Amino acid sequence: MDPFNNPFRALLAQPSIPLGTWLMSGTPSTAEAMGCIGFDWLVVDMEHVPIDYKDTYHILQAIAGTNATAVIRLAWNDIVLVKRALDIGAQTLMFPFVQNAQDAERAVASTRYPQPADVIPGTRGFAAMHRASRYATAPDYGKRANEGIFRMIQLETPSAIEQLEKIAAVDGVDALFIGPGDLSSAMGQIGNIAHPAVQAALKDAAVRANKIGKPIGIVGPTPEMVQQFIGYGYNYVAVASDMGMMMRQANAFFAAMKPALAKSLNTGVY
Repeated sequence: MDPFNNPFRALLAQPSIPLGTWLMSGTPSTAEAMGCIGFDWLVVDMEHVPIDYKDTYHILQAIAGTNATAVIRLAWNDIVLVKRALDIGAQTLMFPFVQNAQDAERAVASTRYPQPADVIPGTRGFAAMHRASRYATAPDYGKRANEGIFRMIQLETPSAIEQLEKIAAVDGVDALFIGPGDLSSAMGQIGNIAHPAVQAALKDAAVRANKIGKPIGIVGPTPEMVQQFIGYGYNYVAVASDMGMMMRQANAFFAAMKPALAKSLNTGVY
């Protein structure tokens, strides 16, 4: 881990579209396995998964042994939650439910140590000894740490998408990310991201972000829908989750076995 060079920023500089997935199981072994498969980036979801910072610490260590890049989705846009995530070595943060430029400014400030040239003054609390500073072995960490942080701002409602350009213009906002699940809910189509109105909003967000040159990402439940999102112009994408892929395959295996199980019961063979 290089604390001064962000690996997600490097991914976006490559010609191919970075592919990720969500980590919902909350276990280091599954995170490591997803990294070994070849995903470019993995979202450690602290918003909807019951994991604490110690769990996340170990998950980050597991991902570090693969070629994947870790993204921490915070539970909320909160200075204390941000500080703790950064101190355990998170470099790429996803901020949920940002509604306007003021929310985005608060998010950016919480990731920065105060520096004289800050456009948005930093509010991150300083500690010398933690995983982020390579246990105080990274030279000038306090002065240079801001260089290595990447901030994804998540837009999850129609009103947030209306503010897309203003949010993207905030100094320190590195990328946008659309949450299709919450967006569909806010549009009265909960769980139905395939609804034409939801899809139109998703396409509109990608077109507008591309117009202003701000990277924009999204997650979709299936490869087919994610390919559709790529066609809209999304610059980085995630497909499903570790738990979603496991349950989908487990359901397929279970359905395939049911006829044989019924036959065994009818013949008395166990």
